[in-house]
Amino acid sequence: MQVEIWSDMICPWCYIGKRRFETALANFAQRESVRVIWRSFELDPKAPRKHPGTLDEMLAHKYGVSPQQAAAMNERVTGIAREVGLEYRLNNAHPGNTFDAHRLLHFTATQQLGDRATERIMHAYFCEGLAVGDRAALARLAPEFGIAENEALAMLESDAYSKEVRADEARAAKLEITGVPFFLINEKTGISGAQPVEAFAEALQQAWGEL
Repeated sequence: MQVEIWSDMICPWCYIGKRRFETALANFAQRESVRVIWRSFELDPKAPRKHPGTLDEMLAHKYGVSPQQAAAMNERVTGIAREVGLEYRLNNAHPGNTFDAHRLLHFTATQQLGDRATERIMHAYFCEGLAVGDRAALARLAPEFGIAENEALAMLESDAYSKEVRADEARAAKLEITGVPFFLINEKTGISGAQPVEAFAEALQQAWGEL
């Protein structure tokens, strides 16, 4: 059974959805028969490598709300993240363009390291203040998921895996996916958003029964 997950490293609901899905999968009797594939989706393809200012200020500008309202949005999602064991530190977040991070994930996937890399990059961004658009910062993380730093940096300084990222995004557009996270089971059952664990569990069981 195959589960494709479209997500972006700077999407707070994507990390929450990842945790909820993983909880459902861990309790799924046929979990060893499930192949998870991470797909690329950029929330803001035109973003600079590093946004000036804070995450609160960026969100305030993006959604046309006050900095106080943006801060409240971040506090709310931080509280929900805590419920699934994630300690977001969004005051220290450094948002930016995620295209290179997506290319790095495609590179790691060729070496069966995609799950480890996705987890490490998301944790670094949400909990450790990773400058997600900084190639050198991404490369420094690479040894933690099995890729040499110099190898990761050389890849990032090239245009490798750009076509793979664009292919994921084109497929998302064809499937009319407009937001993430989005989960597609066996190319038939779509689940949009960071749904409750029970919703993922039910979808996995139903998809298995249809095989």
